[in-house]
Formats: sequence, C-alpha cells, structure tokens
Amino acid sequence: MEKNALKQLLKRFEPTQSSLLNILIAVQEQDSCVPREAVKEIADYLALSEADVSQTLSFYHFLSEKPRGKHIIYLNNSVVAKMMGSDKVKAAFEEAVGCAFGEVTKDGLIGLFETSCIGMNDQEPAALVDREVFTCLTPVRAKEIVKGLRAGRSVTSLQVAALGDGHNQHPLVRAVVNNHIMKKGPVLADDYIFGDTLKKCLQLSPQQIIDEVKASNLRGRGGAGFPTGFKWETCRKYDAPQKYIFCNADEGEPGTFKDRVILTEKPYLLIEGMLIAGRAVGASKGIIYLRYEYKYLEKYLEDILQTLRNEHFLGKNIGGIKGFDFDVRIQFGAGAYVCGEESALIESAEGKRGEPRERPPFPVEKGYLESPTIVNNVETLCSAIKIMQYGADWYKGLGTPYSTGTKVLSISGDCKFPGIYEIEWGFNIHHILEMAGADEKDVLAVQVGGPSGACISPREFSRILDYSDLATGGSFIIISKKRNLLKDVILNFTEFFMEESCGSCTPCRVGTLMLRNQLKKIIEGKASYEDLKNLKKWAAPLKTSRCGLGQTAANPILSSLRNFPGIYEMQVKNSKEDNPDFSLENALQPAIQLYQEKNKEP
Repeated sequence: MEKNALKQLLKRFEPTQSSLLNILIAVQEQDSCVPREAVKEIADYLALSEADVSQTLSFYHFLSEKPRGKHIIYLNNSVVAKMMGSDKVKAAFEEAVGCAFGEVTKDGLIGLFETSCIGMNDQEPAALVDREVFTCLTPVRAKEIVKGLRAGRSVTSLQVAALGDGHNQHPLVRAVVNNHIMKKGPVLADDYIFGDTLKKCLQLSPQQIIDEVKASNLRGRGGAGFPTGFKWETCRKYDAPQKYIFCNADEGEPGTFKDRVILTEKPYLLIEGMLIAGRAVGASKGIIYLRYEYKYLEKYLEDILQTLRNEHFLGKNIGGIKGFDFDVRIQFGAGAYVCGEESALIESAEGKRGEPRERPPFPVEKGYLESPTIVNNVETLCSAIKIMQYGADWYKGLGTPYSTGTKVLSISGDCKFPGIYEIEWGFNIHHILEMAGADEKDVLAVQVGGPSGACISPREFSRILDYSDLATGGSFIIISKKRNLLKDVILNFTEFFMEESCGSCTPCRVGTLMLRNQLKKIIEGKASYEDLKNLKKWAAPLKTSRCGLGQTAANPILSSLRNFPGIYEMQVKNSKEDNPDFSLENALQPAIQLYQEKNKEP
C-alpha cells in the first residue's frame, strides 16, 4: 500500500490504541500483510511505539508481516473437518497450487494456510478463501477453486453451490452457509418482535430488570455458568462515568457454531439484549467482539446497526428517556482462541495482545479502558430478552432447578443430522444421540463442551446436561467406532491447545508441548507404563495457569485416560519399548566412550 493510501485508511479510525486491531486487519486485507513501513506509520498515527504495534501484530493468526498471497486459503484442520475428509482436500489444494500449506506460491498469487475451527463443523470440510466461506469441499472442488483463481475469476463466482438458508441469502450476506436449525426453543423461536421487550423494560427501573434476571437463575451460556443477574448487579454498583457491554461473539471452541446461527438469524434479538443490559447496569456503549472467521457477516450486521440508529433505537435518549444513551460497534478479532476468555477479549479490544489479565480486579469493576464492563456471550444476552418478555417464573419452569432455561447445542461429527438444537437443560446423552441420528451401537465416544470439556464413553450416556453434571458451552461432537480416538481426536485437541496458548505463563506454554510430545510417543507405540503416569503427572501443573485455556488444556487427555484406559494400555502393551523413557546409563555412553578414547594408553 502506498504511503498516501495508508494515511487515508488511517483517517477512518480514531487515533487511539483501541483502534489498533481493526487497523491491522484493514491493512492486512489490503496488502495480504502488514509490512514494516506500515507498522511505523500506524505507530505514529496512534502515538504508540513500533514495538507496541509489532507485538500485537505478531500475536494473531490472521495477521502477518510477510505477504500471504493475493488470494489466501485457510483450510479448517479441526477434528470434525478431518473426520469428513479434509486431509484429502488439503492434498488436492497442494497439488493444484504447487506449494505446501504454510507457503505462498512463487508468483505470490495464492497462499495456503491451515486454521482451527471456523465455525462450520456442521458442513465440513470447510475453508475461507479471501474471507468467503466454502463448505462441503471435495478434492475436485479444491482443484476447481484454484483453477478459477488462476484464471482471474472472482472468489464469489467460484461459489457454485446454492446460497444457504434463512438470512444467508440476504443481499449483504450471500453465503453458501446453512443454518441447520434442527430444533427450536425460546431463543430460536419465530415469535420475536424487536422492540417489544425494550419498551416493557423502559417502564422498569434498572434494578427491577436486574431483579428479574436474578430471579430467573440465568447463568452465562459460555461454559463457566456464572450467574448473569449477579454480574449485572455488581457492575451497576460501581460508580463510573463510562460503562461498557461486551458481547462475546468469539466462539473459537472447536465444534461450536451456535453463535454464528444466532448472529445470522436473530441479530436484532442480540442487540436488544445488549440494550437491556446497558439499561440495567448504566452502560452507554456496547461492543460486539466478533471472530474474524465471521467477517462475511460484517456488512449485514453494520447495516442492521445503522438501521437501528436511524430508527432511534440506538443513540441518544432511547425511548424518549433522557440520559439513556447506548450505541454498539463491532470489534473484530484476528484469530486467537484465548480471546474467548473475557479479560483477554478486553485486552484485544484495547489493541493489545490477547493475554488474560490477573484478577482481581474483575472486569465488572475495571474492564475495558479501566471502566466497569459486562462481558456476556451471544446466547446469554438473547436469553435475557426472553426472560424479560415472559418473566422469571416462566423461565424457571424450563430445564432443571439447578440449570434453568434452555441450551443451544452445536452438534456435529458422526451423525445424520448435524446442526443446531435448542433443548431444555436436563436432556441425557441418549436423547441427544437419538435426535441427531447417531447409531448409538456405533458410537465410541462423545466430546461434550469441546476440547476443554469431557470425552465420555457409552457407560456415561445416561448423564444429563446440567451445571451439576455435564456443563457445556454448546459444542457436542459425536465420535464413531471407526475413529482412532487418540490419533484422530485427542492428539488434535492437544495440538490445538498448544498452538492457541498465549505463552504468557509457563505451565501452559511448556505443559501443552510436553503433553503433546508424550501423547505422540504413545500413539507411535514407543511408550511405557511410566509414560502413562507422566501424562497425569505433567497435567497437574496446568491447573495453575492464569486462565481457563491452560487450566483445561489437559482435559482431552485426562478425561480419555479416565474413560478409555484400555485404549492407552493397548498402545503400551504393543509398544516397541518396554523400558522407561530415560536411562542415565545410556545417556552417558557417548561421553564415557569419548573419555575412554582420549585416555587410551599409547
């Protein structure tokens, strides 16, 4: 990008550090990289050091100082993608392009890169080609895409499949993505009319809104399950000139895609949820932190926000109430799973590396720009609207006493009907397998809650989805008996955590690598029983990590060790090495030999 063009681009953004990530994304999309000369210009514009800009640039997967090609292909390498044949698609791309993944063609036309889950596990194999989504890929389609790019065709003209269902057909979306909504509940219901609940809430005091949410026992739908009403009440108590509502739409957990569907089909519901939260806690600004993989929804969502501003549902004195000001902007992530953690998300939105903060203080006291901040995910904010629409008593009538309401599940893997299912808490695994069309006799395992959750065996299929038993953020992956559990699933999850570690604390940075290496040794049939003990021993320090990523990074190994010990023991039984990994005598042999040779008598 020429210097003048870069200066014009920078003028679109406020000259504050919180603009940094969106600036870097904009430059990356223009030039397929963020070159050193651009780093200096950006630093000068934002009054930052070049080191500040570079450290943010180096942190995110979708940003690079080196050109990644005029056309960039990101192929999903998650567990489900591989189940559905992504390795063959990968080989076809490499053959057609003429370079390996992680490389760019010599002419700079095409770059091939792998990436973790892009939120399309119900229609794999999937890839992003210049930010456009391609689903249900085959080796033949991969070669056709490359041929079209080389012929100079536009990326959208290469999407030969029909447009997806619902608002995927909207003129500002036009995506070949399908919603696959298999079961609707209150959140996904079609009876919603924007503004009705807002008008009702404007007749209530902020505390009355909070009291209703508290009475419903709504818990955060991101996985941790923190009581939503309590979080809102705590934030409201802090006196500050500015407060923020963050919608965490960075669903990076492999196997999760429910937020993608809600953002596509129910964006007004989400925004109204942010408005109600803002009214409750006294916030005037909302930020949707949207994962970069959903960039194809940008124009659609921005258009909705502008429409609501034009209709005075966003902006100043909403509903005629003086002082109730609230507006929403979109902040894109740039590829970092750890940014799903609320404090890392806030750091990222401030233009920094997405590294989790030490707590306390918690975001409700000092969050975005040191101001009190609420972070709720998409489903939580939508659920709050339904509670205010129908009442806390109605909501408590759904689910179980300990886990009220409904849960939206993203179900994928070895089943006939992958997609979105909204169910009441209290369903057991048998019911879910039946709904998704999975042959229970052929099911080896179910991964509940994504990699950070639990890998459970058939003897646990009577367990129920409930915060007192099996809590989940939504990911639900079905694994059949034809899969190699250790090689196809557990290793993939472990490598995912290793790659996604922010590296700021030693237990996570080093522990994930050690576990990955040890697991590979077991899979390759080179391990001993001592190595199995080491897996448990080395997993323990990860619990001291700063955030949930490190604290749960060993879960794939630990839960599979607990529920499938025979699979590990079989690998050891057939091992090529019967002895423990390390022998002091063997390690010293080269040194002893060298010493003996040097001290031979003449």
